[in-house]
Order: sequence, then C-alpha cells, then structure tokens
Amino acid sequence: MNSRIKRLREESLQAVNRLSAERGLLVTQFYKELSAAEDAVPVQRAKAFNYILHHKSICINEGELIVGERGPAPKATPTYPEINLHSLKDLEILDGREKVSFKVDLETRKAFEEEIIPYWTGRTNRERVFRNMEPAWIEAYGAGVFTEFQEQRAPGHTVLGSKIYSQGMNDLIEEVRGAIEHLDLFNDPAAYEKREELRAMEIAARALIMFAERHAEALELLAAEEVRQARKKELLTMVELCRKVPAQAPTTMHEALQYYWFVHLGVITELNPWDSFNPGRLDQHLLPFYHADLKSGLLDKESAIELLQSFWIKFNNHPSPPKVGVTAEESNTYTDFCLINTGGLKADGSNAVNEMSFILLDVIEEMRLLQPSSMVQVSKKNPDSFVDRAVKIVKTGFGQPSIFNTDAIVQELVRQGKSLEDARNGGASGCVESGAFGTEAYILTGYFNMVKVLEITLHNGVDPQTGKLIGTQSGDPKSFKDFEELEHAFRKQLQYFIDIKIAGSNMIERIFTQHLPAPFLSLLIDDCISNGVDYNAGGARYNTNYIQGVGLGSITDIFAAIKHHVYDGKTIGMETYLRVLEDGK
Repeated sequence: MNSRIKRLREESLQAVNRLSAERGLLVTQFYKELSAAEDAVPVQRAKAFNYILHHKSICINEGELIVGERGPAPKATPTYPEINLHSLKDLEILDGREKVSFKVDLETRKAFEEEIIPYWTGRTNRERVFRNMEPAWIEAYGAGVFTEFQEQRAPGHTVLGSKIYSQGMNDLIEEVRGAIEHLDLFNDPAAYEKREELRAMEIAARALIMFAERHAEALELLAAEEVRQARKKELLTMVELCRKVPAQAPTTMHEALQYYWFVHLGVITELNPWDSFNPGRLDQHLLPFYHADLKSGLLDKESAIELLQSFWIKFNNHPSPPKVGVTAEESNTYTDFCLINTGGLKADGSNAVNEMSFILLDVIEEMRLLQPSSMVQVSKKNPDSFVDRAVKIVKTGFGQPSIFNTDAIVQELVRQGKSLEDARNGGASGCVESGAFGTEAYILTGYFNMVKVLEITLHNGVDPQTGKLIGTQSGDPKSFKDFEELEHAFRKQLQYFIDIKIAGSNMIERIFTQHLPAPFLSLLIDDCISNGVDYNAGGARYNTNYIQGVGLGSITDIFAAIKHHVYDGKTIGMETYLRVLEDGK
C-alpha cells in the first residue's frame, strides 16, 4: 500500500470508538418540533431522514478519496432512540467496557440526560414491542429461550444488488412517479397507503442527492484553500463526482464506489438495520467500470487498488452501534458484518470469477482490517487458481476470507422459491445468512437457545433457574422408559417455544410496518417501488425471516451422554443424572 493508504489505515485503526449524540439529538428535535401529525408515517420517516442528512456534520478526512462518515468523525457511532434508548447506566457500561468500549464524553451524557432520554422514554419501538407481547413470550425471553434482535435494531440482513450501478436517484424518482401514476385509486383499497409510501421514497431519494451536494460544497471550500496542486485536483474531481452521484448513474469506478458509499450511509442512517448491509457481489459490479477506466486511461491497476483500499477504510471507520441493558455489558460486538462476496456464478450459471475477484483478494490480504469482512463463493465452475489464492490468504491466520459453497447456496435459495437467476445473483451476508441480493428482505429475528429448551424439557416445562412453569408439561423425565420418549418430549417443548417465537416475530413485523417503515432502503430493493410497499411491510420480491438455532453441538453431546449413561449403559438413572447436571459435576 502507498503512503496515503498507510496513513489513512493507521488513523482508522487508532481512532477511538465513541458514542455520538448527533443523530439522537437531530431525530429528537425533528419529532419534538417539526414532525407533522397529519403526515402518513412513511412520509414522516422520510422527512426525518431528510432532516438528519440536512443537518448532520460533514466530515472529510485529510487525503481520503471516498467521502462520508456515519457520525461526525471516524468511529463516532450514532444512536437510534426511536428504536431503542440507551440509559445513563448503559452509557457508563459502554464507556468502561474492558474489551470494546465506546467512550462517552460529558457533552454526550448531558445530551442524553436532558434531551434524548426525557423525550423518548415511553416512545421507543422497543417499549412498543414489549407492551404488545404475550406473557408467554415475555417469560420465554426473560428465561433466555430466545433473543429478539429487533427489540434493539430494525429489520436488516439485506444486501444491495446491481440497481445503483445502472440507475441514479433521479432515475428512481422517475420510476416512483410512474408507479404513482399507475395507482388504481378506484379499485385498490391500498392505493392511498401505496401513494404515501411512494411519496416517502421520492423524499428519501432527494435527501440523498442533497447529502451528496453538501459534501460537494465542503470539498469545494477545501479545494479553494488547498495549496498542494495534486490534492487540489483530487478535491475538485471529488466535487464533480459528488454532484454527479448519486443523482445520476455512475460511469467510472470512482463514481461507482462513491455512489455505493452514499447509499450505504443512507441505509444505516435511516434506521439501524441489524447491520450486514453491503455491496454483495462487488467483483461483478465493478468489473465493467474497471475495464472502461483502463481503456480510457482514467485509471491503471495501481490507482484502482488505491480506490478500493480507501473504500475498505471507510467500512473500518464504522463500528456497529452498541446495545443496551445486559447485552451492553456482555456483548462486545464491534463490526457491522458487511460481508463482501467474491467469485461464485453469474446469472446464466457460468463462472463469475474475473480479474476484479483477484484484485479484491489482493486488497483483502494487504489491508488486513477487521471490516469489511469478506468471503469467497466457491463453485465447481470456478478455476482452481481462485481457490488457491483465497486459501493462501486464509493460511496467514487473518481469519478472512471465509469460504462458502455457491452451489449449495443456490440450491437452498431455489428450494425457498427464488428464481434460478436471482439465486445465482445471491450469496451470503452477515455471518452465514444466505439470500437473493437486491431482491429479498431476509430478516434474522434472533437466536433460539436449544440447550435452554432441553433444560426446560428435563424439568417438565419448569425453568430450574426460577422454578416457574414457562414451557409445556412434556412429561417427567424420571418416568421415561427409553431415549425415544425423552426425544419426543424435547421435540414437543421445542415446537411450543418455536410457536411462541414465531407469533412474537409476526407481531414485531407488524409493529415495524406501522411505525418504522424504511422508504430509503425500499428504493434499493427490487419490487418495492412497483408494489408501492415498504421493505419492512413485505414490498420486496422475496420476504423471509429466520430464527437461528444455537447450541446444536451442545445438544448433541448432552443427548449422547444421556443415551449412554441413562438408557443404554444404564450406569446412572435419570434422577441421578439431573442431580449431576444441577451440581455442575
């Protein structure tokens, strides 16, 4: 890496994680003073989005080539009080965490104490969720049977497709207007709601164009004061770039990367969509721009790599907003899990590995940053050289890229009802979640603790930690004659809690639909515009939610031990085994 990238990388690594009150204050001010009660909720949300982008700080770091920060500075992390409110105790915990702290200065504490907490107490979506949950859900959640991601964040785990590489925001605005014109106000009872959602999408698209223009103005001021001719030229180039994208479709690699980055900031500013929003098949998206730039002489390989390295640093400047309560204390999650996909298949089923795939692997190896995380999609049609290159990086001990089986992902997505073409254009995001990029809302609702369910099964529906009956009475394990009876009881208990979890998730989805739509994100995912329906309300081509079962390995070990000691070998009885479990020996 050159001296510029070395310095930017080091500055990113040395920047201190801190909590920023800026977004929280802006959204509070909007709802306190400026929101109009007569506006439909999507329009309200779009206006709030516009207000934040109009007033948030513009940060341009010395020497960078891609501009835009989530907060007022690198590693300054915003909060989302309309979703979930940090208490003063949370701020203390986050400031003092040993592993991954988020520093909270006196000014931020004061903003929370005097402005943010007083207004949002009783108004947050998290409180709304808990007010609407059934007692059985509350008890299971409190016992740790499952977590609920959407109590603290908005629905997410979606990935961008190819839309922005061929359409500017002005193109999407025209598409939105066309959808409004074709609404059937006579026969469609949902036409009014669709019109308001589409109006909100246009407001959100214009807001991002305005946000880019604010960056252009700031860059112009810097260029006027810059005495170094090389940097002045870069700044003026970026002025032109920010006035072109996202309003218009990109035509160069630099424009494509900057356009994506404005979109990324828009998505994670509008709501906090359970992280994982990312550009997906970056090698596929960038290759045409790269080849065009090489042909025109605008870029060579070294300058293209420099742009990509700058892009990597932008991701690393953005830690994931921290959680609240016990998860603030115990969960040291830092990254936003933006998983860059490389390799795999094209939509026609042919090998998708290309020159850009190898360039991205070079960038991954040289940058060695925590985020964005990266992966390779490996198909039977990919060349061995691609796999060899990926494995060489893995062998360094960096932990990236992860390796996924493209053919298995495609089969999984097709079984779920995706078209073969959409499945091949998909991949993985977050940790391991598979989805159809640019066409699917695939929402991870939380972890389901199968070991806890087994513990409850072994106590006939009672949580031994509290002595409360929170499950179904599936039978006294001490009376079971064989392992099959125990397994049947576990399956019965499992189904009982799965039903509770799904019912709660359905309720939470409706709450987000009614109170926290995402009109900006909806612009980006196929079919939301043509359907006139928000991303959070099922507007995408495919809509899926997942419960992630955890503890499968532990379940296997425990069942093996019980089968051996209690039923097959009969070295001890179930009563003795339960006592051993309770004693922890």
